[in-house]
Amino acid sequence: MSITNINPLLLAEVQEQAKLSPRKRKNYNFHHFADPIQRMLQAVEPGSYVRPHRHVTPLKLEVFLILQGWGAAMLFNDQGEMVEVVELNPQKGLFGVEFLPGVIHSLVSFQSGTVFYEVKEGPYVPVADKDFASWAPLEGAPAAKAYQQEMSRLALERVRA
Repeated sequence: MSITNINPLLLAEVQEQAKLSPRKRKNYNFHHFADPIQRMLQAVEPGSYVRPHRHVTPLKLEVFLILQGWGAAMLFNDQGEMVEVVELNPQKGLFGVEFLPGVIHSLVSFQSGTVFYEVKEGPYVPVADKDFASWAPLEGAPAAKAYQQEMSRLALERVRA
């Protein structure tokens, strides 16, 4: 097939999979691992922990567009301080962000049913795709849930300010 239709049916399918996932998120890939550009839907439910990370091996640009829902993109410095928060809400005309290569970033969802469209340089190499921030708890670690809740709280506080 030469066209993939991104429509409410596809979004609902990915949203439902995210709700059922222990990680509270699910991606739908349009790309193959070897493709030079990765393109995917990311359904992210509130409470999903997207561990802060950067793309350095190799340096990769990353773009997130919000298709529906409400969330935020966060930028961190090397010490783990949240230095910038960008609200993502199509109802307010806040459609997306572009992260420059090598910056530490994360996403949070404030509303169930939030779906992002992500574009990142490829190819996808699982062992080198992300350089996780050493100060951020490992996904699944006991401290991860509390850290995710605090990250979401701070991001929400900043978008409401």
